[in-house]
Parts: sequence; C-alpha cells; structure tokens
Amino acid sequence: MAEMSQEAVLAEFRAAGALLQGHFVLTSGLHSPYYLQCARVLMDPARAARLVAALVPRLARLAPDLVVAPALGGIVLGYEVGRQLGKPSIFVERVAGDFTLRRGFDIPKGSRVVIAEDVITTGLSTRECMACCQAEGGEVVAVACLVDRSAGKAELGVPVVCLATLDLPTYPQHKLPPELAAIPAVKPGSRGLDARAGGAET
Repeated sequence: MAEMSQEAVLAEFRAAGALLQGHFVLTSGLHSPYYLQCARVLMDPARAARLVAALVPRLARLAPDLVVAPALGGIVLGYEVGRQLGKPSIFVERVAGDFTLRRGFDIPKGSRVVIAEDVITTGLSTRECMACCQAEGGEVVAVACLVDRSAGKAELGVPVVCLATLDLPTYPQHKLPPELAAIPAVKPGSRGLDARAGGAET
C-alpha cells in the first residue's frame, strides 16, 4: 500500500470523532487543548487495517520477530500490526507501577522487537515498555505509532515509524495559558476520570 499523507491520517481521526478540542489532562500530567482519542479510530476494524497498512511496509524492512504493546492503549494497534506483519503480538502490563510480562508471554532472547504505541507525547510509557523488553533480552528495533505529537522531540533512541507528526501544544499545570485555564479540565485517558474513553496519551 502507498504511504498515507498526514492530511489523510488526520481526516481518519476527524471522521472517527477522535480529534478532540477542549482542555485535557494527558496521562503524562501535561495539559493540552487537543486530545487524540485513538480508541475511536481503532474501534473500526476496516479503518484500523487501513491505517496500519500504511505503517507495515516500513516496519517489514526492519525484519521484526515480535510486536510488543503497552497496555492498554497499544493493544489493538499492536495486534493489527502483528497480524499484517505475520508476527506474534503480545503486551506488557503495569504491576505495582512497572511494566511486566504476564499471561504466559515471553520474549525470546535476541528477538527483534517493534513497540506499538497509539500516540507518543512525552515517550515515557514507550521508554518503560522498551526497558521491559530489553530486560527480557529483546532488541528493540523501532517504535510504531499512529501519531507522534511530540513533533519528533521524544527521545527514544530507535527509529520512530509514524503516520503523522504533530506539534500540538502541551503545558505543565503551573504554566497554563489563560484561555486554557478558563476551561474545566478533563482527563479522558484509560487511566483517567472518564470511563467512556479508551487509550491514554503518554
């Protein structure tokens, strides 16, 4: 499949009602006037397959053995990436605050691993997922995501294969612009206050 333009990717988010505007608290604790609700994009199997098909050619060139996703936000994306690559897809979960493998999952020593994330903001959960894989003996060869909203500033130390790179503003709570501070904040991620929402931006 030909690469998908950034405009086409954002059109998919808009069509899914997944590009939200308001005042949001991201999982990282940062505040933003924009939120990318990837759960709504990935709830449509045809749309998920279409988006991942634009990622897979670049990932296949890296010859991965395994796809690993951080729970919860990366699981659906990781499954679809693994399905299209023809490779196993597993996920890590937080136990006492740290990512770990459960459910009989393992990473064979020397496995070439692709990390699948829905959205990268600070890259914190991605780095934690990478560390878990490396501790098991895996070699992380790339991170795949739908959107890198850090505009490439998240330091991951491996190639980031994404469909869109955005520079969406984020602010610490003590440095909110007045127009954002005037709007009540909501925390829509999977670890947030809104149980209706899906993946959490990190």
